[in-house]
Amino acid sequence: MSRKPKKGYYVKGVFVAEGSERDLELKAELKGTWDQTRTDLKKESDALQDLGEALLGLRPKLLARLQLPEKLLEALAEHKRLTNFEAKRRQMQFIGKLMRKLEESQVEAAKAALEEQRTGVSLEQTNVLVAEQWRDRLIDSDDHLGIWLDQFPATDVQQVRALMRQARKDEATAKQKAAEAEARGQILPPAKKGRAYRELFQLLLSHINGTHGQHDEEQAIDEDADE
Repeated sequence: MSRKPKKGYYVKGVFVAEGSERDLELKAELKGTWDQTRTDLKKESDALQDLGEALLGLRPKLLARLQLPEKLLEALAEHKRLTNFEAKRRQMQFIGKLMRKLEESQVEAAKAALEEQRTGVSLEQTNVLVAEQWRDRLIDSDDHLGIWLDQFPATDVQQVRALMRQARKDEATAKQKAAEAEARGQILPPAKKGRAYRELFQLLLSHINGTHGQHDEEQAIDEDADE
């Protein structure tokens, strides 16, 4: 009499019988992975709902700037009108559901707006300060260029080096003129920064803002449309 074949499956060419120790180990591993995935999703979902709740306190001007979906804006406004605790709780869950439909860029913009309200400093202002610091570092020493390139590898190295050299020349010329004037007993007003100094700042800022090259692309599109 033939033996009844065992139920099971193959893993990398090795048969694993159902109910065996190996089967239980594999199922435990799979369950652990699934539980971890569910945990991560729950955390992400809760974080988005918390973000939606934080948007309730965002100033109208900042909220309007986010250009959020109309349905979400209506849900936020409705939550503010509600007074019943249970109704507000259900509405908050609905807001969380809508928040999960947002693009990642919209979520990041919402976080940035809340941070701007908290600190009073906008992302644009922060980026300007960072660009100014980088400009001064690069003009001061070539040693900082490698660090910049690690963070912004798409930078045109030759263009940056040329602007750095010219900015240094302009600064040296201004200092020499000031020294000569001082030797004659004259005091010159602070010299205006040269073109290279300003162009270097704009170039660095465009990389920090992530807008570098957009103008060229738009111009190319316009030229194609004119042909």
